[in-house]
Amino acid sequence: MADNKGNIFKRLGKKVSDVFAELKRVTWPTGEKLAKTAAVVLLVIVFFAVYLTLIGNGGRWILDKVGFYDIVETTATTEATEAEPVETEAAAETVEETEPAEG
Repeated sequence: MADNKGNIFKRLGKKVSDVFAELKRVTWPTGEKLAKTAAVVLLVIVFFAVYLTLIGNGGRWILDKVGFYDIVETTATTEATEAEPVETEAAAETVEETEPAEG
């Protein structure tokens, strides 16, 4: 942190010159090497795109064959009992017993 002294513009200029000096030391690939590497990368991407598509579609096909996506229908009587509670005679008697007698 000894670099913190001095003008901000001097420090910024030093950083920029350091970056350019480092870029001169980099070993840059030739155009042929770059093209070969790019081709390999694109082939790997295409291979895995096809591979993952086949895995996904194969899995979907298997799940379709075993009936995973089939829609299960519920009966109408179950829905009616949940929506509208039916009062039974036992429930009516209990309500009558709990009401205070008039008198």
